[in-house]
Amino acid sequence: MLKVTRSLLMFAVGVGAAFPTLSSAQSKNATGAVFVMTNAANENEVIAFERAANGTLGESVTYDTHGRGSGGITDPLESQGSLTLSQDHSLLFAVNAGSGDVTVFNVHKAALDFLSKTPSGGAQPSAVAESRGLVYVLNSGGAGSLVGFRLDDDGHLKQIKNSTAFLTGTTTGGASLAFSPDGQFLAATERVANNIDVFHIQPDGTLSPIVVNSNPAPGTFSVAFAPEGVAIVSETGPAGATNGSAISSYKVNANGTVTAITHSLATFAAGNCWDAITPDGRWVFVSNSGSDNISGFNIGKDGSLTPIAGTVLGNNPSGSHNVDIAVSADGRFVYTINSQSGNIGVFAINQQDGTLTSLGQAGELPKSVGFNGIAAI
Repeated sequence: MLKVTRSLLMFAVGVGAAFPTLSSAQSKNATGAVFVMTNAANENEVIAFERAANGTLGESVTYDTHGRGSGGITDPLESQGSLTLSQDHSLLFAVNAGSGDVTVFNVHKAALDFLSKTPSGGAQPSAVAESRGLVYVLNSGGAGSLVGFRLDDDGHLKQIKNSTAFLTGTTTGGASLAFSPDGQFLAATERVANNIDVFHIQPDGTLSPIVVNSNPAPGTFSVAFAPEGVAIVSETGPAGATNGSAISSYKVNANGTVTAITHSLATFAAGNCWDAITPDGRWVFVSNSGSDNISGFNIGKDGSLTPIAGTVLGNNPSGSHNVDIAVSADGRFVYTINSQSGNIGVFAINQQDGTLTSLGQAGELPKSVGFNGIAAI
């Protein structure tokens, strides 16, 4: 069942100014969408916002995942990838941590059609990744596992026999997973154990034995691959450190080990757990939840990272506690879930140098109720 939010959202621009969002008549001109997940324990839902060409967000439509989230207050899943688009943006995957399954939606701009719901093969699914019809789910509860599926033509997930692979322990904090662009490797992070795990993809879709890479930098959280194949890892930094967060880039070697290219480059902020890479691979932006802001970095052709301008490029209002982050499919806008202020931070990307311009906040979401996951087209 879908529920349409009738009230128009007001989109704040600058201080003391307001910009009206898309009207129903204008919705035909929407060029994209932004999706966020409620992770509600009684009824998990995805809220879809229309995106205009100028980055503003329009009316929201709420879609039932037919599953249950984990509930909680701020970032209860402690993961990146709980709401994930397929590589071609035709499908949207949502984890239902409370009911232990994964929902698949068909995507047409901001409109979603429920296709299927499938058991995750483990406890508390927290992230999903897809590559060429191969889907892996990260289960962060219980033993901690990765489970493989194939997508059929109807958007249903079929579990692959003998595809379950385990993390290094039962409470290691599986936080994210990502396929390499060539589909040869699957990388996963363990935030408690501080590991970067790499698996080779076998011809039948199963995984080779785990290759554990202990990260010398503290606070390993999310991993994502740039188009050229470099793995980029967000690091929260040492416990209790002031503005101690960092970001690193790694080459994944043929044997599954990783070699640092840029090691622990400072974000000059706190609580960097999530990152989003632009589709062209030029820039990566990180969400610093502890300091309510976004840092940005250039990605060199060799995978090296260098700060964009003053590193911290965009600020949400104090107390926003921005968690997960996404870049629009056209590479022009950055969106953050502002957990404690109950809205979405919106930023325009300067296409010349990667700097950000704040376009304010959009949406009227519940505050501090466990929202997890954001995706954008």
